[in-house]
Amino acid sequence: MTADQTHTDEIRAVARHLARRRFLTATGAATALAFAVNLPATGTAAAAELAPRLVAENPFTLGVASGDPQPGSVLLWTRLAPRPYEPGGGLPARSRVDVQWELAQDARFTRDVRRGNAPAHPEFDHSVHIEVLGLAPGRVYYYRFRLGRWISPVGRTRTAPAPGATVSRLRLAAVSCQAYPDGYFTAHRHLSREDVDVVFHLGDYIYEYPIDSTAADRHYKPGTIPAVYDHETVTLDDYRLRYALYKSDPDLIAAHAAHPFVVTWDDHETEDNYAGAVSQDQVPPEEFLIRRAAAYRAYWENQPLRVPQRPAGPDARLYRRLSWGRLAQFDILDTRQYRSDQAYGDGWQNPGPAIDDPARTLTGATQERWLADGWRTSQALWNVVPQQVMFSERRNVPTSAYKLSMDAWDGYRASRQRVLAGAAAAGVANLLVLTGDVHVAFACDIKADFRDPASRTVGTEIVTTSIASGRDGADKPGNHAALLQANPHMKFYNGRRGYALVTLDQRGARADFRTVSAVTTPGAPVTTAASFVTEAGRPGLTPA
Repeated sequence: MTADQTHTDEIRAVARHLARRRFLTATGAATALAFAVNLPATGTAAAAELAPRLVAENPFTLGVASGDPQPGSVLLWTRLAPRPYEPGGGLPARSRVDVQWELAQDARFTRDVRRGNAPAHPEFDHSVHIEVLGLAPGRVYYYRFRLGRWISPVGRTRTAPAPGATVSRLRLAAVSCQAYPDGYFTAHRHLSREDVDVVFHLGDYIYEYPIDSTAADRHYKPGTIPAVYDHETVTLDDYRLRYALYKSDPDLIAAHAAHPFVVTWDDHETEDNYAGAVSQDQVPPEEFLIRRAAAYRAYWENQPLRVPQRPAGPDARLYRRLSWGRLAQFDILDTRQYRSDQAYGDGWQNPGPAIDDPARTLTGATQERWLADGWRTSQALWNVVPQQVMFSERRNVPTSAYKLSMDAWDGYRASRQRVLAGAAAAGVANLLVLTGDVHVAFACDIKADFRDPASRTVGTEIVTTSIASGRDGADKPGNHAALLQANPHMKFYNGRRGYALVTLDQRGARADFRTVSAVTTPGAPVTTAASFVTEAGRPGLTPA
């Protein structure tokens, strides 16, 4: 029996008990269950069509986005929501809406490339995912949507270079962790103005926690945020509404319009520190899987993802592979859905034998094999792994009584060693891991054996700080000196908000850590806190 079938059976078995569960309303439970068992898989053909002239308010309040650039295609996204803070976005729950889309070579749309119509189905909360095929590789394109008299903002996207193409340079950005009530998304506004080819969002796109009417550290006027947000997300409507709040942020809208995004989730898109089917709150797995199904469904609806990433109930194939000619291969991981439960009750713990147990895994066996197989066939100079949690060892103090994070790769040390062994067996010479999660920036040398500081450096880890999570932060957090002393492979540590820029070329890689001085007040300037380089074929970070 497949994992998909197992999860579906569990959800169906628990359905008769839902009326007695207090954490879901009867309506919310029924809705979550319907999507959890993968119904419907496509839009309902019988849904009535809503005439565009009847949409009296701007339906493009959540902006536009593009994602997962491939050599001959792009994925375009929008979601119609004239009233984004209402369930259904202010559109009839049983009506589909036909949307026009356009793709051009210029921002004024004088040189059309493609255009067409696409249905926005109510089952997918009137989101639209358009895969435009037959495009030229390595090109910049502009796109927009129309509905009646309404025209969306213009988005800019690009296709990836042709397979096997020689590419001189790639510049990417890495972002993560954008808790809305912790501050403004100022870093996204600055990112929208950067010259980058693609943005990797490494997780915690939304947070599930309640948001009060002032949005906490945004200090809005009381009553600004509707009361519907002042509870934790559990149902499908909860998650959909949470995305609507985040995606209505003008700075995030600007970043999505400016660049194609490649997204992957971490934990807060569902629930803090969940592990596979294990909830942090210790609810029965069959109940948690209903919540996970709702969270995964809303994630796909609200991200520029292709059809293969669409969930089947509480399961989704989010890990995937992209390439940038012969310069870079991207293996995007999912370190939440398939992991073993955290050892020793999670948190920071003294290391014990469980972290070296080969039966425990962070990626799941199938994804681990997929990663190693992809490296064996890779023709790219740089093998880049965008993923969620800290890959390098991170001891909390420079003494023998140190602790490690059980939620990170440190808590799954045997799993990490298998991944590094797979890279070595495949002859990967330029391994670059991109990480989010920790709300600070790190630059680390990846060691063959972190317990031996003199062991060979086998790769580089660039950890991007958060967009807003953690509030303003500090250049040197209180544990700055201790952490650098405890981890000699750690070359840089900064606690401000911001993002990382990484430039790859034939000679090496350069990482620029971009930070803002504050997020609890809007409009802070951006600066480069530090820059590091590593040579192709000779891993090891040095200041630029």
